[in-house]
Amino acid sequence: MAYVDGFLIPIQKKNLAKYRRIASKAAKIWRKYGALEVRECWGDDLKHQGMVATFPRLTKLKPGETVVFSWIVYKSRAHRDRVNAKIMKDPEVANMMGDTPFDVKRMSHGGFKVIVDA
Repeated sequence: MAYVDGFLIPIQKKNLAKYRRIASKAAKIWRKYGALEVRECWGDDLKHQGMVATFPRLTKLKPGETVVFSWIVYKSRAHRDRVNAKIMKDPEVANMMGDTPFDVKRMSHGGFKVIVDA
């Protein structure tokens, strides 16, 4: 089964265009090194729904912010580790890291084993 790195990022709506530009460049780099799929999505329907822990609540959104939900798909965890090792050596990635349009300390991420692939 595949392996997925997932990300949840609170971001000021005014920074979405800049984020999209950076994310588009990053996606090309990840694909170049072997990632199977890269998806970047920003919140469109984030209404509070009763007791459900919504993304705005989880990320403690501030006024003027939305959530970016993204994921990268790999063949396996070992494949992810090989791809990321190459990416961390890429000078273009290093340059992009210093120009993030969001607070990196508020970003959530993790690696996930796929259990259903329909």
